[in-house]
Amino acid sequence: MFIKTEKVHTHYKRQSKLGKKHEYLREKTVVHLQCDNCDTVFTRDLKKMNSSRLNNNYFHVCNNCDAKRFAQRKGVEQKQVWDMPANADLPLSKY
Repeated sequence: MFIKTEKVHTHYKRQSKLGKKHEYLREKTVVHLQCDNCDTVFTRDLKKMNSSRLNNNYFHVCNNCDAKRFAQRKGVEQKQVWDMPANADLPLSKY
């Protein structure tokens, strides 16, 4: 699940050819996501993600979980929804 985007500032120091120390700043945008498999919150760099996946229409899986196994399980759940009879009394908002 998409939670928010945040800008992270990182300060670095480098030494010039003449021996003077200079401080410079780099800014990076990170995305906070919640794993749909284990519900842990994790961050990912915005540049390494497709911008269309920054909503809750997509599933997000952390690095600790197996994404392929999660996708196979979601496929089975979706197949069970399609195989349900039309007169079932289950609410559609659940699926």
